[in-house]
Order: sequence, then C-alpha cells, then structure tokens
Amino acid sequence: MGEATPAPPRAFSLDDRLLHRDGLMLVIDKPAGLPVHKGPKGGETLADHLDSLRFGLPNPPELAHRLDKDTSGCLVLGRHRKALAELGRAFAQGLVGKTYMAVVRGVPAEAGGRIELNLAKRSPHRGWWMAVDPRGQPAVTEWRLLAAGEGLSVVALSPLTGRTHQLRVHMDAIGHPIFGDSIYGGAPRLPGSPALHLHARRLVLPQGRGKPPLDVRAPLPAHMLATLAALGLDAAALAAAADGCAFSKLAAGVTAGVEE
Repeated sequence: MGEATPAPPRAFSLDDRLLHRDGLMLVIDKPAGLPVHKGPKGGETLADHLDSLRFGLPNPPELAHRLDKDTSGCLVLGRHRKALAELGRAFAQGLVGKTYMAVVRGVPAEAGGRIELNLAKRSPHRGWWMAVDPRGQPAVTEWRLLAAGEGLSVVALSPLTGRTHQLRVHMDAIGHPIFGDSIYGGAPRLPGSPALHLHARRLVLPQGRGKPPLDVRAPLPAHMLATLAALGLDAAALAAAADGCAFSKLAAGVTAGVEE
C-alpha cells in the first residue's frame, strides 16, 4: 500500500500541469518528487522547466511561495516583478487560504482540531529540519478528519501560518505522522517505500479589487489515489469533502486586493 513517488519523467512538461493562467500569475500542479530549488546534491528541479511557461513574456515566471520536494499540488508562480511583490505580500500577510489533503497513521480520537505548537530549527546545520520548541516561531494548523480505515486516516489540513514542514511536524506531534514521511514519521527510505502522502489540494487567492477570490484545486496524485483505492475509499468524495471544510481563512473569505 502506498506507491513510491515516481520520478517526474524526463520529457514531462509543466504546460500539462497548468491549473490557472492570467496576466499576474500561474498556478501549476507540482509533481511529487520534484524540488523547487537546487540542493547540495544537484539534480533536476522545477526551475529547469519554468522557461516553457513564459507564454509570450520576456522572462520565465518565478516562485511566489514553496512546496517541499515530496509534496504535490497547487504552486503559485508570479509572471513578472510587480506580480511577485504583490503575491509575496498576500502570502506574507496570511491572505491566502490553503487546504491540504494527507493520509496519516492511526485514527484521531476527535473529528478535528487546532494545533498551536511553536516550531524552531532542530539543527543549525540543516535549516529545513524542524522541531516543536516553545521558544520557536508560532505555528497554527487546523485539521479535519475525513475518513479512516486499516490503521490510516485521511485528513484535510490548513496551515494558518507558513513555517517550514509545519504540517508534517504538527501531525507527528499529535501522534498521527503523515504516511510515507521518512523525516518526521519514521517511514523507511528504502526503494519502493511509500511516498509522502501530502498534497496541496486547494488555494484561495485574493485578486484585483472588485474581483472574487481565485479558487484553484489540484487533482490527487497517483500514489495517493492508489492508497485510497486500497483502503476502499472514494477519492473524489474525499476531495469534495476537503474542499468543503470551513477552515478559518477560507470561511472568512479573501477580500484584500492584489493589483494587476
């Protein structure tokens, strides 16, 4: 159960994963297993494919925020300098509503909740490695239980803050690590081991004044679909249930404008 994350095919095109395009931004469905930036070990990254997304502009788009290498789903790209500044402001000020879907180990005793646990770097030499620390930065996650079966559960998650690995650390801290998480959840790193089951399902972003918020959703990746099928669960129904969760940012609505 839980297929290993396939490496993105060498000839794949981000054009095929485009969820939204306008003069300000692009939203793509980032494949699991593809880092957004080059790491110390090198290798293929998202940046290697951005040139194909110019769509007539002189420069390729750039990241407005980040997703982990093994996380799939909605990723926003700014198409020019002004767009990047405005999108950066929206993300920094917490104006963007986010819904993730995850498969976690165990079955929570409650139907949902709010996790408020500060996070800090676990090591000065590995800046991405995080841990719960009362002296760290505030981090808040809301979650809802969608389904459970065979020792696993499907949850919807909404990070109200944007700390590194926040969802992964928070779910592990409450005793329900994300399935396939080899860093925080103790999953094996062996070939063929389950991939990380964490997907950025939905983003609700502010647009220009007078326009309704942009609501974008990314389909579940193949490895999560396979796990849900093995559990006998209806992936489409679960995605719809996640979309319907009234998390704080989504329920409040996104009203601040981002200039074109």
